[in-house]
Amino acid sequence: MINPSASGWIDKFFGTLKGKPAAYENSHAFYRAIRDTGFIYGHVISFNNLDAKETKGWTVEETTKVSLLNILYDVYRLINQAENTQLFVEKAITFYKAVHPGSFELLKKVLPSSPPSHELEGILDERIKTNENIISRSFSHILTNALLFMDVLAFRQYLLKDELSEKYLKRLEGTVLAVVSLALKSKEGRAEYDDLLIKLFESSVRYTKIEKVQATDISLVDFEYFESKSEKNYLLDMAAMAIWSDGRAQQSEIDFMYTLNGYLGLSDEAAAESMASYDVFIKLNKKSIPYFKYSNPVKHFYDHASQSVMLLINRNKNRLAKELSNNSELVVLLGNSTFRSLDTKEKKKVRKQLLEICKTIPSLTIFLLPGGSLLLPLLIKFIPQLLPTVFNENLERDGEEQ
Repeated sequence: MINPSASGWIDKFFGTLKGKPAAYENSHAFYRAIRDTGFIYGHVISFNNLDAKETKGWTVEETTKVSLLNILYDVYRLINQAENTQLFVEKAITFYKAVHPGSFELLKKVLPSSPPSHELEGILDERIKTNENIISRSFSHILTNALLFMDVLAFRQYLLKDELSEKYLKRLEGTVLAVVSLALKSKEGRAEYDDLLIKLFESSVRYTKIEKVQATDISLVDFEYFESKSEKNYLLDMAAMAIWSDGRAQQSEIDFMYTLNGYLGLSDEAAAESMASYDVFIKLNKKSIPYFKYSNPVKHFYDHASQSVMLLINRNKNRLAKELSNNSELVVLLGNSTFRSLDTKEKKKVRKQLLEICKTIPSLTIFLLPGGSLLLPLLIKFIPQLLPTVFNENLERDGEEQ
């Protein structure tokens, strides 16, 4: 199974794709397939090239990161008609360095002898993060970067022209925000969903301040700069996201979509398909989409934190079990905590000894960071569930038999 948070995951990812050719006949089929995965909308629900068992237990961030790599590689294969993963990695690295010159040099200084695939891992890890700091992102209902498909469009431009300036992404982002702003203005009333959408884009933009977007009329937006069908369909889909509220589009919103469709030079069927695709996607996946979980942000934080802690324990359960088995006092205290409340002295002892164990396992050092103490109760909660043998009186005998 691929662990997208551990070094070497890109090489392992490519290992799973051996013998699997690119599945797209043309760029339009490619775009539709990506839209079906949810990547266009900022919430990935599936992969075209990976089995479901490979993605089981991944966090939202991990799923988004692997999906970005997967789609970038599909763009490379579609344009170059080649399966060379080494050349792709090199191209992807030079692309991101062209987008942000000097931004990723620190990664190279930290790991100067690391292979290119490891360098790309660091770049993608930074790329999926939103503009909010880690604490804000943890407590927020917005957990993903909704505008990552712009990277895909820019990478396509880079492969076709062998050069790319930051101006392309700035212009694309500005146009997306202008279209979204105009789409929202076409509504007769403002709903809670509209506020969520604005917050989602606010956390995702890199170059533009939303409050500075002054789109007053669609005729003033320069759509001629974008020539490919993928670019045009993307702008249309961003408008479809903006007009959606409860599945019942107002006539003014529908009129806006068809007007935008005309300026983009797409067929009427494209506007209808765009609205229908997003409506179906939301109705099928609304309960699992992070930016809809606004009713109780504190509960959402603990739900998200619980999933993260569970994932960490699952990936390190063998090492954690070994460390726990060597600390009989801690095992006894954790065992007691499953049927009675520990007193203050016992809680301090558990916390201290558990943190000492976390120091020995790199992935668990998150509990040593500021705010990590908030997650300790979750760690204690999940240990009995996932490592029941730790509290088994036959643990020592079982270990000897192994």
